[in-house]
Amino acid sequence: MRVVQITDAHLYADTEARSRAGVPWRQFQQVLSAVVAEKPDVVLLTGDISQDDSAASYALAVQAMEQLPCPWYWLPGNHDQPELMAAERGMVDQVDLGAWRILLLNTQVAGQPYGELGSERLTKLAEQLEQDERPTLIAMHHPPVNVGAVWMDAIGLQDRDAFWQRLSRYPQVKIILFGHVHQAYAEHYPLGEMTIDVFGCPAMADQFLPGAEQFAIDEASRPGYRVIDLHWSESLGGEWQSWVERID
Repeated sequence: MRVVQITDAHLYADTEARSRAGVPWRQFQQVLSAVVAEKPDVVLLTGDISQDDSAASYALAVQAMEQLPCPWYWLPGNHDQPELMAAERGMVDQVDLGAWRILLLNTQVAGQPYGELGSERLTKLAEQLEQDERPTLIAMHHPPVNVGAVWMDAIGLQDRDAFWQRLSRYPQVKIILFGHVHQAYAEHYPLGEMTIDVFGCPAMADQFLPGAEQFAIDEASRPGYRVIDLHWSESLGGEWQSWVERID
């Protein structure tokens, strides 16, 4: 089972509008073309679809995503308008992959760059994990870990301690994917007697400079996406491999 993560498109209604380092609509199309070649079974778009809060930007995203040869799902980032997203295409909070499943978490705090789950969403997450012991991948927008960039770490998931405390009871959680950071990231996160793989993803739009104290664009890097291959067997249970690809 091949899952591909894409994130942080930052589209405008104007397809020729520029970002700091490129044209988001062109980069979106280039990344999607590369993703199609990966022959994914599922594609996850993990937030910040729009930059200009326009209905047209979401319509463009859906128009392009519908050309994928597989199911796809999205969730909101801090820049997004969930109502406009839902008007174009509904959002789900879980995906059944047979031996595996995906949970999609909304970490958006309206009007704020940082994220938070809050008690209600954390309770729902625990209920979902209580009901199903299959190997689980969690997708979200805001990182639940520090990525080493001072300014970015300040606007990550604010209630990460509560998040990890909830997860500590559920060893079926194997992988966490996040967006927001506009760069590749990987960590084996120790949690009690288990370890969870935590992965960040390059943006479809501009890339951020890793390790920066203040906001900075990484002009030497390129847009990309993350591939996650999920496996399951009776003897070994859930296994996986993940890597990042960049477009030329």
